[in-house]
Amino acid sequence: MTSQQDVRLGADIGGTFTDVVLDLRGQLFSAKVLTSYTAPEQAILDGIEIVIQEADISASEIDLVIHGTTLATNALIERRGARTALVTTEGFRDVIEMRTESRFEQYDLNLKLPLPLIPREDRFAIAGRIGAQGQELQALDEEALEALADQLKAEGFGAVAIGFIHSYLNPSHEERAREILAAKFDGPISISSEVSPQMREFERFNTVCANAYVRPQMEAYLYRLQDRLKDMGASCPLFMIHSGGGLISVETAAAFPVRLVESGPAGGAIFAADIARRFGLERVVSYDMGGTTAKICLIEDFQPQTARTFEVARSYRFCKGSGMPISIPVIEMIEIGAGGGSLAWVDAMGRIQTGPESAGSEPGPACYQRGGDRPAITDADLVLGKLDADNFAGGKIKLSSTNAQQAIEAEIGGKLALEAEAAAFGIVEVVDENMANAARVHAVENGKNISDNLMVAFGGAAPLHAARLCEKLGVEACLIPQGAGVGSAIGFLKAPFGYEALSSQITALSRFDPEAINVLLEELKQSAESFVRLGTDGAITREITAYMRYAGQGWEIPVALPDRAFTSDDRAMIEAAFRQRYAQFFGRAVEGPEIEFVTWSVKAQDQRPQGETYPFDTQGSATAAAAPVSRAVFDAASGSAQQTAIHERKNLAPGARLSGPAVIVEDETSTIVTSPFDAVMQADGSILLVRKGS
Repeated sequence: MTSQQDVRLGADIGGTFTDVVLDLRGQLFSAKVLTSYTAPEQAILDGIEIVIQEADISASEIDLVIHGTTLATNALIERRGARTALVTTEGFRDVIEMRTESRFEQYDLNLKLPLPLIPREDRFAIAGRIGAQGQELQALDEEALEALADQLKAEGFGAVAIGFIHSYLNPSHEERAREILAAKFDGPISISSEVSPQMREFERFNTVCANAYVRPQMEAYLYRLQDRLKDMGASCPLFMIHSGGGLISVETAAAFPVRLVESGPAGGAIFAADIARRFGLERVVSYDMGGTTAKICLIEDFQPQTARTFEVARSYRFCKGSGMPISIPVIEMIEIGAGGGSLAWVDAMGRIQTGPESAGSEPGPACYQRGGDRPAITDADLVLGKLDADNFAGGKIKLSSTNAQQAIEAEIGGKLALEAEAAAFGIVEVVDENMANAARVHAVENGKNISDNLMVAFGGAAPLHAARLCEKLGVEACLIPQGAGVGSAIGFLKAPFGYEALSSQITALSRFDPEAINVLLEELKQSAESFVRLGTDGAITREITAYMRYAGQGWEIPVALPDRAFTSDDRAMIEAAFRQRYAQFFGRAVEGPEIEFVTWSVKAQDQRPQGETYPFDTQGSATAAAAPVSRAVFDAASGSAQQTAIHERKNLAPGARLSGPAVIVEDETSTIVTSPFDAVMQADGSILLVRKGS
């Protein structure tokens, strides 16, 4: 256990590529390799071999490995988890199917709700009841649990989720049920009072179901990865980045894999927030587009927005409520099936559609020459000239323009009587518009105007699409950081050891009991810090948040409070803080109604050293030298291919300004500078795309 490491390695498994970044005392070495589905850890090991060879060190010299992955997310989206049983309170068997009274599309008479993760025949109701104040109203039926344990074992279930009513206040029934089942059932058992100790039974039950559903797969993977790292000589600690942006131990991650659902994207948000801080940018929208998905996150005052609940796989026009709710601390973002591997197709109405199905790494887009014959976004980008077939991924992957063109003609052009170039343009326009719509929805849901933000774009595919996305959103400038192609993995290296502990207890502010609150907060502090101490012996900072509302409201807002013992004199301070925060959200506070505490949160984390800051140059000091080569790249403004200058990023000096259209190439990605934009090189090597005339 240490508070500072000289050699840190970040590994991000995505749906198409696995990114590995080695930080050797401030010098970065990176690798991007295709993800292996049958053994995901193999891509990490292959990437490590590449970066340690480039850095001229051995695996034994690595001090710390930090890992994030979309494996849990993909297992939930694709329904590839273990057969899971839900054990719940009698009368609440159908909560995860009935959901809530909210309709994500109010006037759709044919509304289809997402199917529950666990089918009805695998949900079992047990007598026993805890009341709304945590009191036992009915004893737990232990005989029924004994019989159920025999049934679960006989029918070959892989995991069990236990979710009882009001267990967040009194977990005794859940703990006893686990004890009884574990005596006969060998698989992992998850209880909601540990996975998500918060009110609202639908969200809590769904979260514990998701945790149990992916737990056998994730446990096996994490311990296998740990063993294989040791076998290659990397005997250093392995930590996981969780959805809230902090680091946790492998043991914690294996027990609570649902906390990893947004781990990869969380690294990207941390990366973008660090870029924002370095340049002093107070309002940023991060845009992370990889091979399978695109993620969009709002960052204010150098901090990503956070939430206690998010949704996996929104199924209806990105609407809230149309996905699978997961009730855990998370960096708030919107994620859609739009990546380089997202497949294009024509629907029954003759419209081009893209995603959410992805070609992934196996077989990959048609141009990868790995057996894929359906067109993906990467195929369209190649046909439009945005990619160099001989220099993709630094030349490690040779692309076939012929395969890409044939796939587009067969699946899109032939059906719509379009030439390959026109069909390819239609594909990228559709995916860009989908991403723009997702960004607009995310901003509106948070009461923001998307055009007020500067975009930070990263991920292997984002720089190809960022300028066009800015055109659609009215965003005036976009930063493409150094290392953009492996941005999430770099973000892992900047993540603190952190954990957030939560507890729901509805209490009226008029009955504010400082002694009881202090006891509760002390328990949460000890819980959060115990996780953090598994990875660091350095100083720990804490953030205290009360989620509050007016009595009768259906949702609550976060109110930051001081980290100290409360006294009875603090009631007025807390009320003022709530009213101020409420006015920030809704324009004004309301007089009269009672104010309630709903949930208390303690977030503990260590402090990572902050890097250098840089001036923000929007003008540039010199015109970039003429590019030595050019190629035909489709220009959306003119509707035709234009001969376009190709610049090597490493050859562009700070202050250099070049006019679009242009392409700036590097090993992990390419940046497309469209006609309405110029590019200005920044002091740290970042590329700033600025709208002409601004």
